Amino acid sequence: MAKGFFNVPFNDNEPVNSYAPGSKEREELISTYKKMYNEQVEVPLYIGDKELTTNKKKTLSPPHDHGHIIGHFYEGDASHVKQAIQAALNAKEAWSNLPWHQRAAIFLKAADLLAGPYRARMNAATMLAQSKTCFQAEIDAACELIDFLKLNVAYMQQIYMEQPDSASGIWNRLEYRPLEGFIFAITPFNFTAIAANLCAAPAMLGNVVVWKPADSQVYSAHVIMELFKEAGLPDGVINMVTVDGPVAGDVVFNHPDFAGLHFTGSTKVFKHLWKTIGNNIDKYRTYPRIVGETGGKDFIMVHESSNAKEVATAISRGAFEFQGQKCSAASRAYLPTNISKEVLGYVVEDVKSFKQGSPEDFGNFITAVIDEPAFDRIAVYIDYIKEQDDAQILVGGNYDKAKGYFIEPTVVLTTNPKFRTMCEEIFGPVITIYEYNPSDFEEVLDMVDQTSEYALTGSIFAKDRYAVELACKKLENAAGNFYINDKPTGAVVGQQPFGGARGSGTNDKAGSHLNLLRWISPRTIKETFVPATDYRYPFLG
Repeated sequence: MAKGFFNVPFNDNEPVNSYAPGSKEREELISTYKKMYNEQVEVPLYIGDKELTTNKKKTLSPPHDHGHIIGHFYEGDASHVKQAIQAALNAKEAWSNLPWHQRAAIFLKAADLLAGPYRARMNAATMLAQSKTCFQAEIDAACELIDFLKLNVAYMQQIYMEQPDSASGIWNRLEYRPLEGFIFAITPFNFTAIAANLCAAPAMLGNVVVWKPADSQVYSAHVIMELFKEAGLPDGVINMVTVDGPVAGDVVFNHPDFAGLHFTGSTKVFKHLWKTIGNNIDKYRTYPRIVGETGGKDFIMVHESSNAKEVATAISRGAFEFQGQKCSAASRAYLPTNISKEVLGYVVEDVKSFKQGSPEDFGNFITAVIDEPAFDRIAVYIDYIKEQDDAQILVGGNYDKAKGYFIEPTVVLTTNPKFRTMCEEIFGPVITIYEYNPSDFEEVLDMVDQTSEYALTGSIFAKDRYAVELACKKLENAAGNFYINDKPTGAVVGQQPFGGARGSGTNDKAGSHLNLLRWISPRTIKETFVPATDYRYPFLG
Protein backbone atom coordinates (compact mmCIF):
# COMPACT_ATOMS: atom_id res chain seq x y z
CA MET A 1 0.00 0.00 0.00
CA ALA A 2 1.11 3.55 -0.66
CA LYS A 3 2.14 5.54 2.40
CA GLY A 4 1.70 8.92 0.80
CA PHE A 5 0.32 10.62 -2.29
CA PHE A 6 3.20 11.03 -4.67
CA ASN A 7 3.59 13.76 -7.27
CA VAL A 8 4.98 12.33 -10.49
CA PRO A 9 8.01 13.94 -12.16
CA PHE A 10 6.76 16.44 -14.72
CA ASN A 11 8.75 17.90 -17.55
CA ASP A 12 8.01 19.89 -20.66
CA ASN A 13 7.57 18.09 -23.96
CA GLU A 14 10.63 16.15 -25.03
CA PRO A 15 13.02 18.41 -27.00
CA VAL A 16 13.33 17.48 -30.68
CA ASN A 17 16.87 16.77 -31.83
CA SER A 18 17.83 18.59 -35.03
CA TYR A 19 20.16 15.97 -36.57
CA ALA A 20 22.09 18.84 -38.10
CA PRO A 21 25.37 18.00 -39.89
CA GLY A 22 28.13 17.32 -37.37
CA SER A 23 25.74 16.69 -34.46
CA LYS A 24 26.31 13.76 -32.12
CA GLU A 25 22.77 12.44 -32.57
CA ARG A 26 23.16 12.44 -36.35
CA GLU A 27 26.27 10.30 -36.27
CA GLU A 28 24.77 7.90 -33.74
CA LEU A 29 21.57 7.48 -35.75
CA ILE A 30 23.39 6.90 -39.05
CA SER A 31 25.61 4.31 -37.40
CA THR A 32 22.65 2.55 -35.77
CA TYR A 33 20.63 2.60 -39.01
CA LYS A 34 23.47 1.02 -40.99
CA LYS A 35 24.03 -1.62 -38.32
CA MET A 36 20.35 -2.60 -38.23
CA TYR A 37 20.12 -2.47 -42.04
CA ASN A 38 22.88 -5.07 -42.29
CA GLU A 39 21.52 -7.34 -39.55
CA GLN A 40 18.55 -9.68 -39.62
CA VAL A 41 16.07 -9.60 -36.78
CA GLU A 42 13.70 -12.39 -35.78
CA VAL A 43 10.48 -11.05 -34.24
CA PRO A 44 8.53 -13.50 -32.03
CA LEU A 45 5.04 -13.33 -30.59
CA TYR A 46 5.16 -11.98 -27.03
CA ILE A 47 2.68 -14.00 -24.97
CA GLY A 48 2.96 -13.99 -21.19
CA ASP A 49 6.52 -14.90 -20.26
CA LYS A 50 7.17 -16.56 -23.62
CA GLU A 51 8.60 -15.35 -26.92
CA LEU A 52 7.02 -17.76 -29.38
CA THR A 53 7.95 -18.75 -32.92
CA THR A 54 5.75 -20.55 -35.43
CA ASN A 55 6.14 -22.48 -38.67
CA LYS A 56 5.09 -19.42 -40.69
CA LYS A 57 7.66 -16.69 -41.20
CA LYS A 58 7.12 -13.43 -43.05
CA THR A 59 9.84 -11.24 -44.50
CA LEU A 60 10.66 -7.76 -43.23
CA SER A 61 11.98 -5.35 -45.88
CA PRO A 62 12.33 -1.56 -45.99
CA PRO A 63 9.67 0.10 -48.20
CA HIS A 64 12.43 2.12 -49.89
CA ASP A 65 14.47 -1.02 -50.64
CA HIS A 66 12.01 -3.89 -50.81
CA GLY A 67 14.52 -6.34 -52.25
CA HIS A 68 16.64 -6.14 -49.10
CA ILE A 69 15.72 -8.34 -46.13
CA ILE A 70 16.21 -6.98 -42.61
CA GLY A 71 14.57 -9.90 -40.85
CA HIS A 72 11.44 -11.95 -40.36
CA PHE A 73 8.48 -12.11 -38.04
CA TYR A 74 6.45 -15.13 -37.06
CA GLU A 75 2.75 -15.24 -37.87
CA GLY A 76 0.48 -16.88 -35.35
CA ASP A 77 -3.02 -18.33 -35.53
CA ALA A 78 -6.18 -18.45 -33.45
CA SER A 79 -4.52 -20.61 -30.82
CA HIS A 80 -1.97 -17.88 -30.13
CA VAL A 81 -4.71 -15.28 -29.70
CA LYS A 82 -6.40 -17.55 -27.16
CA GLN A 83 -3.08 -17.98 -25.34
CA ALA A 84 -2.55 -14.21 -25.33
CA ILE A 85 -6.00 -13.58 -23.84
CA GLN A 86 -5.41 -16.16 -21.14
CA ALA A 87 -1.96 -14.74 -20.38
CA ALA A 88 -3.50 -11.28 -20.02
CA LEU A 89 -6.25 -12.52 -17.73
CA ASN A 90 -3.72 -14.44 -15.65
CA ALA A 91 -1.72 -11.24 -15.16
CA LYS A 92 -4.73 -9.07 -14.43
CA GLU A 93 -5.22 -9.47 -10.69
CA ALA A 94 -1.62 -8.76 -9.72
CA TRP A 95 -1.28 -5.89 -12.18
CA SER A 96 -4.56 -4.17 -11.29
CA ASN A 97 -3.77 -4.48 -7.57
CA LEU A 98 -0.33 -2.93 -7.97
CA PRO A 99 -0.36 0.61 -6.51
CA TRP A 100 -0.73 3.20 -9.24
CA HIS A 101 2.62 4.82 -8.52
CA GLN A 102 4.37 1.50 -9.10
CA ARG A 103 2.70 1.17 -12.50
CA ALA A 104 3.62 4.77 -13.22
CA ALA A 105 7.28 4.13 -12.42
CA ILE A 106 7.50 1.47 -15.12
CA PHE A 107 6.29 3.79 -17.86
CA LEU A 108 8.36 6.71 -16.60
CA LYS A 109 11.40 4.45 -16.76
CA ALA A 110 10.43 3.44 -20.31
CA ALA A 111 10.29 7.13 -21.24
CA ASP A 112 13.77 7.78 -19.85
CA LEU A 113 15.18 4.68 -21.54
CA LEU A 114 13.72 5.88 -24.82
CA ALA A 115 15.10 9.39 -24.32
CA GLY A 116 18.54 7.86 -23.77
CA PRO A 117 19.85 4.43 -24.79
CA TYR A 118 16.84 3.39 -26.90
CA ARG A 119 16.45 6.60 -28.89
CA ALA A 120 18.67 5.80 -31.87
CA ARG A 121 17.44 2.20 -32.05
CA MET A 122 13.75 3.16 -31.99
CA ASN A 123 14.27 5.89 -34.58
CA ALA A 124 16.37 3.64 -36.83
CA ALA A 125 13.74 0.88 -36.64
CA THR A 126 11.06 3.40 -37.65
CA MET A 127 13.19 4.66 -40.53
CA LEU A 128 13.77 1.11 -41.74
CA ALA A 129 10.31 -0.33 -41.21
CA GLN A 130 8.17 2.67 -42.08
CA SER A 131 10.53 4.64 -44.35
CA LYS A 132 10.47 7.81 -42.25
CA THR A 133 13.12 10.48 -42.54
CA CYS A 134 15.27 11.01 -39.46
CA PHE A 135 13.21 14.04 -38.46
CA GLN A 136 9.83 12.33 -38.94
CA ALA A 137 11.11 9.38 -36.92
CA GLU A 138 12.42 11.70 -34.19
CA ILE A 139 9.15 13.59 -33.70
CA ASP A 140 7.18 10.32 -33.73
CA ALA A 141 9.10 7.34 -32.36
CA ALA A 142 11.16 9.32 -29.85
CA CYS A 143 9.52 12.59 -28.83
CA GLU A 144 5.83 11.80 -29.16
CA LEU A 145 6.19 8.42 -27.49
CA ILE A 146 8.20 9.89 -24.62
CA ASP A 147 5.50 12.56 -24.23
CA PHE A 148 2.73 9.96 -24.24
CA LEU A 149 4.43 7.95 -21.52
CA LYS A 150 5.30 10.87 -19.24
CA LEU A 151 2.21 13.01 -19.70
CA ASN A 152 -0.20 10.09 -19.45
CA VAL A 153 1.31 9.30 -16.07
CA ALA A 154 0.65 12.92 -15.06
CA TYR A 155 -2.93 12.64 -16.34
CA MET A 156 -3.35 9.41 -14.38
CA GLN A 157 -2.35 11.25 -11.22
CA GLN A 158 -4.77 14.05 -12.11
CA ILE A 159 -7.61 11.58 -12.52
CA TYR A 160 -6.92 9.76 -9.25
CA MET A 161 -6.85 13.10 -7.40
CA GLU A 162 -10.39 13.98 -8.47
CA GLN A 163 -12.57 13.07 -5.49
CA PRO A 164 -16.16 13.95 -4.56
CA ASP A 165 -17.21 16.25 -1.74
CA SER A 166 -18.49 14.78 1.53
CA ALA A 167 -21.29 16.02 3.75
CA SER A 168 -21.02 16.06 7.52
CA GLY A 169 -20.92 12.56 9.00
CA ILE A 170 -19.98 10.74 5.79
CA TRP A 171 -16.90 10.20 3.66
CA ASN A 172 -17.30 9.85 -0.11
CA ARG A 173 -14.53 8.32 -2.16
CA LEU A 174 -14.10 7.56 -5.83
CA GLU A 175 -12.08 4.52 -6.81
CA TYR A 176 -10.79 4.28 -10.38
CA ARG A 177 -10.88 0.60 -11.28
CA PRO A 178 -9.54 -0.87 -14.52
CA LEU A 179 -12.12 -2.42 -16.83
CA GLU A 180 -13.29 -5.94 -16.07
CA GLY A 181 -11.63 -8.09 -18.71
CA PHE A 182 -8.94 -7.40 -21.32
CA ILE A 183 -8.35 -4.65 -23.90
CA PHE A 184 -7.71 -5.39 -27.58
CA ALA A 185 -5.37 -2.86 -29.24
CA ILE A 186 -5.18 -2.69 -33.04
CA THR A 187 -2.50 -0.30 -34.24
CA PRO A 188 -1.45 1.25 -37.57
CA PHE A 189 1.85 1.37 -39.44
CA ASN A 190 2.26 5.10 -39.66
CA PHE A 191 3.11 6.15 -36.10
CA THR A 192 5.33 4.16 -33.78
CA ALA A 193 4.14 6.37 -30.91
CA ILE A 194 0.49 5.59 -31.60
CA ALA A 195 1.23 1.87 -31.67
CA ALA A 196 2.89 2.01 -28.25
CA ASN A 197 0.33 4.38 -26.73
CA LEU A 198 -2.68 2.31 -27.71
CA CYS A 199 -1.24 -0.46 -25.53
CA ALA A 200 0.36 1.62 -22.79
CA ALA A 201 -2.52 4.00 -22.05
CA PRO A 202 -4.97 1.29 -20.91
CA ALA A 203 -2.17 -0.65 -19.18
CA MET A 204 -1.23 2.35 -17.04
CA LEU A 205 -4.71 2.31 -15.52
CA GLY A 206 -4.32 -1.34 -14.49
CA ASN A 207 -5.75 -3.00 -17.59
CA VAL A 208 -4.22 -5.92 -19.47
CA VAL A 209 -3.84 -5.85 -23.23
CA VAL A 210 -3.70 -8.05 -26.31
CA TRP A 211 -1.94 -6.06 -29.04
CA LYS A 212 -2.08 -6.67 -32.79
CA PRO A 213 0.35 -4.35 -34.60
CA ALA A 214 0.27 -3.78 -38.35
CA ASP A 215 2.51 -6.20 -40.25
CA SER A 216 4.38 -3.25 -41.77
CA GLN A 217 5.21 -1.87 -38.31
CA VAL A 218 6.34 -5.11 -36.70
CA TYR A 219 10.03 -4.18 -36.62
CA SER A 220 9.54 -1.07 -34.48
CA ALA A 221 6.80 -2.90 -32.51
CA HIS A 222 9.47 -5.43 -31.55
CA VAL A 223 11.64 -2.60 -30.20
CA ILE A 224 8.65 -1.26 -28.25
CA MET A 225 8.25 -4.64 -26.54
CA GLU A 226 11.96 -4.74 -25.76
CA LEU A 227 11.67 -1.25 -24.26
CA PHE A 228 8.69 -2.16 -22.08
CA LYS A 229 10.32 -5.37 -20.88
CA GLU A 230 13.53 -3.57 -19.92
CA ALA A 231 11.47 -0.95 -18.06
CA GLY A 232 10.07 -3.76 -15.91
CA LEU A 233 6.61 -4.32 -17.37
CA PRO A 234 5.40 -7.63 -15.90
CA ASP A 235 4.81 -10.57 -18.23
CA GLY A 236 1.29 -10.81 -19.60
CA VAL A 237 0.31 -7.16 -19.13
CA ILE A 238 0.86 -6.42 -22.84
CA ASN A 239 0.87 -9.40 -25.19
CA MET A 240 1.88 -8.85 -28.82
CA VAL A 241 0.37 -11.18 -31.41
CA THR A 242 1.22 -11.00 -35.11
CA VAL A 243 -1.90 -12.64 -36.47
CA ASP A 244 -4.15 -12.01 -39.45
CA GLY A 245 -6.79 -9.45 -38.47
CA PRO A 246 -9.97 -11.51 -39.09
CA VAL A 247 -8.41 -14.51 -37.30
CA ALA A 248 -7.64 -12.40 -34.23
CA GLY A 249 -11.02 -10.68 -34.34
CA ASP A 250 -12.93 -13.95 -34.48
CA VAL A 251 -11.37 -15.02 -31.17
CA VAL A 252 -11.34 -11.64 -29.40
CA PHE A 253 -14.84 -10.46 -30.26
CA ASN A 254 -16.42 -13.75 -29.20
CA HIS A 255 -14.69 -13.84 -25.82
CA PRO A 256 -16.84 -13.04 -22.76
CA ASP A 257 -14.00 -11.09 -21.11
CA PHE A 258 -13.51 -8.68 -24.02
CA ALA A 259 -13.74 -5.26 -22.33
CA GLY A 260 -12.54 -2.67 -24.81
CA LEU A 261 -11.14 -1.87 -28.23
CA HIS A 262 -8.37 0.71 -28.72
CA PHE A 263 -8.07 1.20 -32.47
CA THR A 264 -6.37 3.35 -35.06
CA GLY A 265 -6.89 2.44 -38.71
CA SER A 266 -9.38 2.74 -41.53
CA THR A 267 -12.95 3.91 -41.14
CA LYS A 268 -14.23 0.86 -43.02
CA VAL A 269 -12.52 -1.59 -40.66
CA PHE A 270 -13.58 0.34 -37.56
CA LYS A 271 -17.23 0.34 -38.62
CA HIS A 272 -17.03 -3.40 -39.26
CA LEU A 273 -15.53 -4.02 -35.81
CA TRP A 274 -18.15 -1.84 -34.13
CA LYS A 275 -20.91 -3.78 -35.88
CA THR A 276 -19.32 -7.10 -34.85
CA ILE A 277 -19.12 -5.98 -31.22
CA GLY A 278 -22.76 -4.85 -31.33
CA ASN A 279 -23.90 -8.17 -32.76
CA ASN A 280 -22.02 -10.02 -30.01
CA ILE A 281 -23.10 -7.78 -27.13
CA ASP A 282 -24.96 -10.56 -25.30
CA LYS A 283 -21.75 -12.59 -25.09
CA TYR A 284 -19.83 -10.07 -23.00
CA ARG A 285 -19.57 -9.75 -19.23
CA THR A 286 -19.81 -5.96 -19.57
CA TYR A 287 -20.41 -3.30 -22.24
CA PRO A 288 -17.07 -2.95 -24.07
CA ARG A 289 -15.48 0.47 -24.48
CA ILE A 290 -14.87 1.33 -28.13
CA VAL A 291 -12.25 3.98 -28.87
CA GLY A 292 -11.13 4.62 -32.43
CA GLU A 293 -9.27 7.13 -34.56
CA THR A 294 -9.79 6.47 -38.24
CA GLY A 295 -9.57 8.35 -41.54
CA GLY A 296 -9.32 11.93 -42.62
CA LYS A 297 -9.75 14.15 -45.66
CA ASP A 298 -7.98 17.07 -44.12
CA PHE A 299 -8.23 20.57 -45.53
CA ILE A 300 -6.47 23.89 -45.80
CA MET A 301 -8.99 26.70 -46.27
CA VAL A 302 -7.46 29.98 -47.42
CA HIS A 303 -8.92 33.49 -47.20
CA GLU A 304 -8.05 36.28 -49.61
CA SER A 305 -6.16 38.14 -46.86
CA SER A 306 -3.61 35.32 -46.45
CA ASN A 307 0.13 35.44 -47.07
CA ALA A 308 0.91 33.32 -50.15
CA LYS A 309 4.27 32.03 -48.96
CA GLU A 310 2.86 30.94 -45.59
CA VAL A 311 0.06 29.05 -47.32
CA ALA A 312 2.45 27.39 -49.75
CA THR A 313 4.74 26.19 -46.96
CA ALA A 314 1.77 24.76 -45.08
CA ILE A 315 0.73 22.85 -48.21
CA SER A 316 4.24 21.56 -48.92
CA ARG A 317 4.80 20.36 -45.38
CA GLY A 318 1.24 19.41 -44.51
CA ALA A 319 0.63 17.35 -47.63
CA PHE A 320 3.99 15.69 -48.23
CA GLU A 321 5.84 15.04 -44.97
CA PHE A 322 5.96 11.25 -44.49
CA GLN A 323 4.59 10.91 -48.02
CA GLY A 324 1.13 12.08 -46.92
CA GLN A 325 0.69 8.95 -44.80
CA LYS A 326 -0.59 10.80 -41.76
CA CYS A 327 -4.23 10.72 -40.72
CA SER A 328 -3.88 14.48 -40.46
CA ALA A 329 -2.13 15.10 -43.80
CA ALA A 330 -3.50 17.95 -45.91
CA SER A 331 -5.14 16.38 -48.95
CA ARG A 332 -7.41 19.19 -50.19
CA ALA A 333 -6.96 22.94 -50.29
CA TYR A 334 -9.20 25.86 -51.27
CA LEU A 335 -7.39 28.89 -52.70
CA PRO A 336 -8.91 32.29 -53.49
CA THR A 337 -8.11 33.41 -57.02
CA ASN A 338 -6.43 36.64 -55.91
CA ILE A 339 -3.44 34.70 -54.51
CA SER A 340 -3.84 31.19 -55.96
CA LYS A 341 -1.36 31.67 -58.82
CA GLU A 342 1.31 32.90 -56.41
CA VAL A 343 0.65 30.11 -53.92
CA LEU A 344 0.74 27.42 -56.60
CA GLY A 345 3.95 28.84 -57.99
CA TYR A 346 5.64 28.49 -54.61
CA VAL A 347 4.24 24.98 -54.08
CA VAL A 348 5.43 23.75 -57.48
CA GLU A 349 8.84 25.26 -56.78
CA ASP A 350 8.95 23.50 -53.40
CA VAL A 351 7.95 20.12 -54.81
CA LYS A 352 10.49 20.32 -57.62
CA SER A 353 13.18 20.95 -55.01
CA PHE A 354 12.28 17.86 -52.93
CA LYS A 355 14.83 15.08 -52.93
CA GLN A 356 13.38 11.58 -52.78
CA GLY A 357 15.04 8.33 -51.79
CA SER A 358 16.22 6.30 -48.81
CA PRO A 359 15.90 7.84 -45.32
CA GLU A 360 19.56 6.91 -44.82
CA ASP A 361 20.35 9.99 -46.93
CA PHE A 362 19.42 12.84 -44.62
CA GLY A 363 19.08 15.15 -47.61
CA ASN A 364 15.88 13.39 -48.69
CA PHE A 365 12.60 15.09 -47.79
CA ILE A 366 10.47 12.32 -49.35
CA THR A 367 10.94 8.56 -49.10
CA ALA A 368 8.72 5.59 -50.05
CA VAL A 369 5.12 4.72 -49.27
CA ILE A 370 4.64 1.83 -46.90
CA ASP A 371 4.07 -1.19 -49.16
CA GLU A 372 2.99 -2.45 -52.56
CA PRO A 373 -0.78 -2.42 -51.92
CA ALA A 374 -0.52 1.24 -50.86
CA PHE A 375 1.66 2.02 -53.89
CA ASP A 376 -0.82 0.38 -56.26
CA ARG A 377 -3.82 2.11 -54.68
CA ILE A 378 -2.26 5.56 -54.94
CA ALA A 379 -1.10 4.87 -58.51
CA VAL A 380 -4.71 4.11 -59.47
CA TYR A 381 -5.75 7.54 -58.20
CA ILE A 382 -2.97 9.24 -60.16
CA ASP A 383 -3.92 7.38 -63.35
CA TYR A 384 -7.54 8.38 -62.82
CA ILE A 385 -6.59 12.05 -62.50
CA LYS A 386 -4.65 11.91 -65.75
CA GLU A 387 -7.75 10.71 -67.60
CA GLN A 388 -10.11 13.46 -66.42
CA ASP A 389 -10.99 16.71 -68.17
CA ASP A 390 -11.77 18.67 -64.99
CA ALA A 391 -8.40 18.19 -63.30
CA GLN A 392 -4.73 18.55 -64.16
CA ILE A 393 -1.47 17.58 -62.49
CA LEU A 394 0.69 20.65 -61.87
CA VAL A 395 3.74 18.75 -60.65
CA GLY A 396 4.57 15.12 -59.92
CA GLY A 397 2.34 12.31 -61.12
CA ASN A 398 5.03 9.70 -61.71
CA TYR A 399 5.73 6.53 -59.74
CA ASP A 400 8.20 3.64 -59.75
CA LYS A 401 8.42 0.53 -57.58
CA ALA A 402 11.44 -1.13 -59.13
CA LYS A 403 13.61 -0.65 -56.02
CA GLY A 404 11.27 0.99 -53.52
CA TYR A 405 7.65 2.10 -53.44
CA PHE A 406 8.34 5.61 -54.65
CA ILE A 407 5.53 7.96 -55.69
CA GLU A 408 6.31 11.54 -56.63
CA PRO A 409 4.61 14.22 -54.55
CA THR A 410 1.69 15.22 -56.74
CA VAL A 411 -0.23 18.50 -56.85
CA VAL A 412 -3.59 18.44 -58.63
CA LEU A 413 -5.69 21.44 -59.67
CA THR A 414 -9.38 20.84 -60.28
CA THR A 415 -12.33 22.92 -61.42
CA ASN A 416 -14.73 20.52 -59.73
CA PRO A 417 -15.06 20.99 -55.94
CA LYS A 418 -16.51 17.46 -55.71
CA PHE A 419 -13.75 15.89 -57.78
CA ARG A 420 -12.99 12.36 -56.59
CA THR A 421 -9.67 13.25 -54.97
CA MET A 422 -11.30 16.18 -53.15
CA CYS A 423 -13.61 13.74 -51.39
CA GLU A 424 -11.89 10.37 -50.94
CA GLU A 425 -9.04 9.58 -48.57
CA ILE A 426 -5.92 8.65 -50.56
CA PHE A 427 -3.34 8.31 -47.77
CA GLY A 428 -0.44 9.21 -49.99
CA PRO A 429 1.52 12.18 -51.38
CA VAL A 430 -1.34 13.72 -53.39
CA ILE A 431 -3.10 17.01 -52.71
CA THR A 432 -5.95 18.41 -54.78
CA ILE A 433 -6.58 22.16 -54.97
CA TYR A 434 -9.73 24.05 -55.89
CA GLU A 435 -9.71 27.75 -56.78
CA TYR A 436 -12.64 29.95 -55.80
CA ASN A 437 -13.76 33.55 -56.15
CA PRO A 438 -12.92 35.48 -52.95
CA SER A 439 -16.48 36.79 -52.79
CA ASP A 440 -17.68 33.20 -52.31
CA PHE A 441 -15.71 32.66 -49.11
CA GLU A 442 -18.71 31.88 -46.91
CA GLU A 443 -20.24 29.49 -49.45
CA VAL A 444 -16.92 27.68 -49.80
CA LEU A 445 -16.76 27.23 -46.04
CA ASP A 446 -20.05 25.35 -46.30
CA MET A 447 -18.57 23.32 -49.14
CA VAL A 448 -15.54 22.37 -47.04
CA ASP A 449 -17.84 21.22 -44.26
CA GLN A 450 -20.04 19.13 -46.52
CA THR A 451 -17.56 17.61 -48.99
CA SER A 452 -16.13 14.79 -46.86
CA GLU A 453 -17.46 12.20 -44.44
CA TYR A 454 -14.43 12.85 -42.23
CA ALA A 455 -13.80 15.43 -39.52
CA LEU A 456 -10.25 14.96 -38.30
CA THR A 457 -8.04 18.01 -38.99
CA GLY A 458 -8.22 21.23 -40.94
CA SER A 459 -6.90 24.75 -41.01
CA ILE A 460 -7.85 28.30 -41.91
CA PHE A 461 -5.36 30.83 -43.23
CA ALA A 462 -6.35 34.49 -42.91
CA LYS A 463 -5.08 37.81 -41.63
CA ASP A 464 -8.66 39.07 -41.44
CA ARG A 465 -9.86 38.20 -37.92
CA TYR A 466 -13.51 38.30 -38.93
CA ALA A 467 -12.74 35.65 -41.53
CA VAL A 468 -10.98 33.53 -38.91
CA GLU A 469 -13.97 33.76 -36.58
CA LEU A 470 -16.42 32.92 -39.37
CA ALA A 471 -14.35 29.88 -40.37
CA CYS A 472 -14.07 28.71 -36.75
CA LYS A 473 -17.85 28.83 -36.45
CA LYS A 474 -18.84 27.36 -39.79
CA LEU A 475 -16.24 24.58 -39.57
CA GLU A 476 -16.98 23.83 -35.93
CA ASN A 477 -17.79 20.18 -36.63
CA ALA A 478 -15.52 19.70 -39.65
CA ALA A 479 -12.34 19.00 -37.67
CA GLY A 480 -11.52 17.76 -34.19
CA ASN A 481 -8.13 19.45 -34.48
CA PHE A 482 -8.43 22.89 -36.07
CA TYR A 483 -5.47 25.11 -36.88
CA ILE A 484 -5.34 28.84 -37.49
CA ASN A 485 -2.56 29.96 -39.84
CA ASP A 486 -0.75 26.62 -39.66
CA LYS A 487 -0.66 23.27 -41.42
CA PRO A 488 -3.17 20.71 -40.14
CA THR A 489 -0.49 18.25 -39.00
CA GLY A 490 1.94 17.98 -36.08
CA ALA A 491 -0.26 17.70 -33.00
CA VAL A 492 1.84 17.64 -29.82
CA VAL A 493 0.91 15.51 -26.80
CA GLY A 494 -0.41 17.72 -24.01
CA GLN A 495 -0.70 20.74 -26.30
CA GLN A 496 -3.12 19.64 -29.02
CA PRO A 497 -5.00 16.51 -27.87
CA PHE A 498 -5.70 14.56 -31.03
CA GLY A 499 -8.87 13.10 -32.53
CA GLY A 500 -11.87 13.83 -34.70
CA ALA A 501 -15.51 12.86 -35.07
CA ARG A 502 -17.89 11.93 -37.89
CA GLY A 503 -16.14 9.28 -40.02
CA SER A 504 -12.83 10.04 -38.30
CA GLY A 505 -13.54 8.27 -35.02
CA THR A 506 -14.79 8.66 -31.49
CA ASN A 507 -12.75 11.82 -30.74
CA ASP A 508 -11.44 10.54 -27.41
CA LYS A 509 -8.36 12.76 -27.69
CA ALA A 510 -5.14 10.80 -27.41
CA GLY A 511 -2.60 12.85 -25.50
CA SER A 512 -5.03 14.01 -22.80
CA HIS A 513 -6.81 12.73 -19.70
CA LEU A 514 -9.93 12.27 -21.85
CA ASN A 515 -8.55 9.12 -23.46
CA LEU A 516 -7.47 7.64 -20.13
CA LEU A 517 -10.97 8.10 -18.71
CA ARG A 518 -12.21 5.55 -21.23
CA TRP A 519 -10.10 2.81 -19.63
CA ILE A 520 -11.46 3.06 -16.10
CA SER A 521 -14.66 1.97 -14.40
CA PRO A 522 -15.16 4.23 -11.37
CA ARG A 523 -16.61 2.93 -8.11
CA THR A 524 -18.22 5.33 -5.66
CA ILE A 525 -17.77 4.45 -1.98
CA LYS A 526 -19.83 6.12 0.72
CA GLU A 527 -18.89 5.54 4.35
CA THR A 528 -21.24 6.67 7.10
CA PHE A 529 -19.54 7.22 10.45
CA VAL A 530 -22.58 7.05 12.74
CA PRO A 531 -25.40 5.09 11.07
CA ALA A 532 -29.06 5.79 11.87
CA THR A 533 -30.78 3.62 14.49
CA ASP A 534 -34.42 4.57 13.84
CA TYR A 535 -36.24 4.41 10.53
CA ARG A 536 -38.58 7.30 11.44
CA TYR A 537 -37.99 10.70 9.77
CA PRO A 538 -38.98 13.98 11.52
CA PHE A 539 -41.86 14.58 9.10
CA LEU A 540 -43.62 11.54 10.56
CA GLY A 541 -43.94 13.23 13.97
